[in-house]
Amino acid sequence: MEGIVVVEKVGGKSKATRCFSKYPLKFIVPSKVASSKTDAVWIYSISYGGGIVSGDCISCKVSVGESCTAVLTTQASTKVYKSVGSKCSEQFLEKQIFRVASDSSLVIVDWLTSGRHESGEKWDFELYKSTNNIFLDGNEPLFLDSVLLEQGSSTSIADRMQDYQVIAMVILVGPKLKHVQNQVQEDVKKMMTKRFYAPASPCGTKIESEYGLPKPALIASCSVFGPKDLGVVVRISAVTTESVYEFLRHHLASMESLLGASPYCRT
Repeated sequence: MEGIVVVEKVGGKSKATRCFSKYPLKFIVPSKVASSKTDAVWIYSISYGGGIVSGDCISCKVSVGESCTAVLTTQASTKVYKSVGSKCSEQFLEKQIFRVASDSSLVIVDWLTSGRHESGEKWDFELYKSTNNIFLDGNEPLFLDSVLLEQGSSTSIADRMQDYQVIAMVILVGPKLKHVQNQVQEDVKKMMTKRFYAPASPCGTKIESEYGLPKPALIASCSVFGPKDLGVVVRISAVTTESVYEFLRHHLASMESLLGASPYCRT
């Protein structure tokens, strides 16, 4: 299945001028999401049936024009169901290849859970690979990243991940996000210093390492990249989905002024 969305300036406002998708993929572009103070276009990607079934392959392309603002998201987490026979399930989103101008801004949130871990389903898949490549002003590589989780011959993904059930990556690029970049770097430094070195941690649930030492229920790290530290990448591992959700809700709350709504607000 495939889909295409084009966002352009029409009458001084960001508008979806083209929206095409093939069943079972569907795009929903509401006329209004929250605040009328911003013209951001919100695009919801939906797979009928609630996820990707055996043999499905999704390919999407989104083009955002000059001076436009757009949000591409889903109404719920994407599920990948068990493969049947030799058929495999794939989701390939061309949005994971980004081409940005030097004065544009970009936020990417890419996260994955182990499955229905409350029911005992923990990292029970053969292979997962996710790539996020950002190119600046055409073809200049700015950020090239790949995450690969694969079952090993001697150790499983679950063994290597231990008690951590969520991994996430947040990428912040561009001049409009400088205040967010600075704040998240400061917050992560303070949070991890406190959790690793303080005798008592406020992070909630604790887990024990193989050496009997307490490990934080959420671990985060920050690093900068690009010319003049144009971008910041935050990497997260956590025991619970809720803790990652709260991290994203807190650190991306200031995006409301740009998007018209907080991307992780509670409804």
